[in-house]
Amino acid sequence: MQMPSTDPVTAGSPPSEYSRFHQRLHRRYQAELALLPPGVPTRETMAQACDALLARGHDLGAALRILRQLVMERLITLDCDQAAPLSDITLAVTRLAELALDRACRHARAELDARHGAPLGPQGQPVQLWIVGMGKLGARELNVSSDIDLIYVYEHEGETAGQPDGRGKLSNHEYFARAVKAIYSLVGDTTEHGFVFRVDLALRPHGNSGPPAVSLASLEEYLLVHGREWERFAWLKSRVVAPLDCLGMPNVQALRGVVLPFVFRRYLDYSVFDALRSLHRQIRDHAAKRSAGHPERANDVKLSRGGIREIEFTVQLLQVVRGGQFPELRCRPTLEALERLARAGLMPQETAEQLAAAYTFLRRVEHRIQYLDDQQTHVLPTRDDDLAWIARTLGLNCCDFLRALDAHRELVAQEFDILLGGTGHKQCSNGGCGGPRAAAAASPAPDLEALLEQLPAKVRERVAEWRTHPRVQGLRDEARARLFRIVQRTGRWLAEGQVNEDAAVRLVGWLEPLLRRESYLALLLERPSVHEHLLHLLGAAKWPARYMLQHPGVIDELAGDALLSERFVPADFERELGLRLAALQSTGEDDDENLLDLLRRAHHAETFRTLARDVERRITVEQVADDLSALADSVLRVTAEWCWGRLRNRHREQPQFAVIGYGKLGGKELGYGSDLDIVFVFDDDDERAPEVYAAFARKLINWLTVKTGEGDLFEIDTALRPNGNSGLLVTSFQAYADYQQQRGSNTAWTWEHQAMTRARFVMGSEGLHARFDAVRQAVITAPRDAAALRSEIVAMRERVRSAHPAPADQFDVKHSPGGMVDAEFAVQYLVLAHSAAHPELQGNVGNIALLQRAEAAGLLPAGVGRAAADAYRTLRHVQHRARLNEEPTRVPPETLAAEQGAVRALWRAVFG
Repeated sequence: MQMPSTDPVTAGSPPSEYSRFHQRLHRRYQAELALLPPGVPTRETMAQACDALLARGHDLGAALRILRQLVMERLITLDCDQAAPLSDITLAVTRLAELALDRACRHARAELDARHGAPLGPQGQPVQLWIVGMGKLGARELNVSSDIDLIYVYEHEGETAGQPDGRGKLSNHEYFARAVKAIYSLVGDTTEHGFVFRVDLALRPHGNSGPPAVSLASLEEYLLVHGREWERFAWLKSRVVAPLDCLGMPNVQALRGVVLPFVFRRYLDYSVFDALRSLHRQIRDHAAKRSAGHPERANDVKLSRGGIREIEFTVQLLQVVRGGQFPELRCRPTLEALERLARAGLMPQETAEQLAAAYTFLRRVEHRIQYLDDQQTHVLPTRDDDLAWIARTLGLNCCDFLRALDAHRELVAQEFDILLGGTGHKQCSNGGCGGPRAAAAASPAPDLEALLEQLPAKVRERVAEWRTHPRVQGLRDEARARLFRIVQRTGRWLAEGQVNEDAAVRLVGWLEPLLRRESYLALLLERPSVHEHLLHLLGAAKWPARYMLQHPGVIDELAGDALLSERFVPADFERELGLRLAALQSTGEDDDENLLDLLRRAHHAETFRTLARDVERRITVEQVADDLSALADSVLRVTAEWCWGRLRNRHREQPQFAVIGYGKLGGKELGYGSDLDIVFVFDDDDERAPEVYAAFARKLINWLTVKTGEGDLFEIDTALRPNGNSGLLVTSFQAYADYQQQRGSNTAWTWEHQAMTRARFVMGSEGLHARFDAVRQAVITAPRDAAALRSEIVAMRERVRSAHPAPADQFDVKHSPGGMVDAEFAVQYLVLAHSAAHPELQGNVGNIALLQRAEAAGLLPAGVGRAAADAYRTLRHVQHRARLNEEPTRVPPETLAAEQGAVRALWRAVFG
């Protein structure tokens, strides 16, 4: 039977007055309501109200409980009558918890210190107690009837100082256990004024069987030895919430240093999918049991399908999986994390916005459910008038409210099912989804002998070696099952013709060295699209397999179609690195080692993206070179900026410094693994400048070349600086310009002017950019004796060829007559000899474009320049493909006879 409507809203009363909880508060605490100033409760106004209650004679426990009632009354009014933003409500409840815990902690410790003395550490130092807020408290998003999940951590073992006469000493362990009990009494006990917050300590190490407070060392040992996957989700939102006076102290960073490595692993870790599936299954089973025989309990906006918990799990799973490599994802609030996931490309922007809207809607509904009777429930009421009231406070009628609720929950459920590899039909193109096919991960794994029977001969022969392979034999049962499922799926795709046999054999070889990193097995199993893309890459060429073995973390870049359809964007790359740097700085992790690894991971990921597009023939050889060159430019810019900021003896905020690129970097023709030919120059009158910039250049080279656990970035060659390896590492710009422009007794050689045709300003202060361009133009347009120039370049060509001899029956696409070097030397002669009269040759636009321009200018016979340009493009393509497959760049002469002939014709036209 439905209760009759008593909704006073119809009579023009404020909506808040319908709340039975609101009515009780006004009856009981009308005299105290004015103690809380108007507006959203803040830490300051709540503290003032608490002090006023204490002044009225209430003890601390009573004052905190009455304060809680005042805050609740205010929030009901703000939320239901004034449509306050969700953040105003959740932050106010969080501030109340922080204030209550701070006051309770200080009160408890003061009483204990008076009886037993203060707790001391090994060196006699005071020992802090940190109250760690988990879950919604840690994320500053408490609901109006939330439990607070707490963990109490103290800095050091030891004992208290005792009384002056030596009595009353306690171990720190016992002292803090008593402190926890006293704090609970002040905050969690139910009295005539209710409670302040229900307190839950079940998340502490060893759960309810563990000690109430743990030392930092014990916590670290627990997380290392016993920490379970689901606990990583709990600690993700952890935060020291009290006492307030310790929050800014450096000691707190020691706790952060213990927690971060546990939550965020260095490598992508997809093993957490299984842990989250298990946790979610337990929650759904519990909800089903709770609602058995009570259908009204099934409509739970938090725990039912599509509820708040599934949004939180979706966000936390992506954060835990990727937060080790994307430090900017390490934030606690759910809505902020959704924004960051979208910004990092790990979730479509539209999906993030839809989940944010659903989260906000469901949390506001949750609050209204709790406003009705101050019950810790998330279940929609069954009374029609209660439902109608909730709908009205959201600006809806009852039917529209229920439709909106269903729509939000269905969207959440679909996204969650897709993420965990459920039965959803929507493919996910972001970096977090497993996709429907990931459900196959749950299929029973065959044993090795059964697996071998399912494989074709070459793959079977290779996998059979696992019978005695120590790493395979040493795997845990769960990891071995994953490995066999991956090979089983590969065999199935092989039988269906989706992949080739070379790819399958290379996959086996690729997996073996990585077996200790079980997370990669979980990744491939959870993400069939990654597994499939990986096989395509392995089947296309040998070099990608080697690169992925050196940098296994890059395979996660294979998720989603955007990988193959996009191109490298320097601004996006540099912005993302800036975000990651800021994230590391916010947690005090921005040491040199972390920054070096961050640069390497970012560079390897971008290189791999280009490689994947290249192998799948989505971009041309020229586009590969453009993107790799632009990537090198970005890495140089970011590395130089970070190095300068960390240079101890820097004498100005912005360096007057530049990097000049030569060779393949200068010509924007970088390949995979190319060295960087660079020259450092500066323009700074400060007397310390030569010393400072020399130190800067050494630091920059070290950051680019040093090998860390993530590998290196580039090999650096500075031999093209004035006077080569015997010259200064960093040159003043004036000395550089004089050297190149033949001023003074020490001047550049012709071969250095050849190199200048491909030189470009890569990075540095803008004033130097314009000055370098002027020097380059002056060098390449300087008057020259054509015959002498021709003779010197031909002689240099012979020296280069003699250093790279090829057998008579082989054509080396780079060094043989008619090869790439012939075309490059011809272009360099044309530029140095004719660019003064033909300005169109002055641009550093690449050999192909310059050959075409030279012919158009009449410097080459009709057809010769274009034919040579086409030949050069083909030779580059052949060289590129050969290197990708780790094959020699020498072929039978007849294979490229036409191209060789076109370049020889160019040589004759230029040099006779």
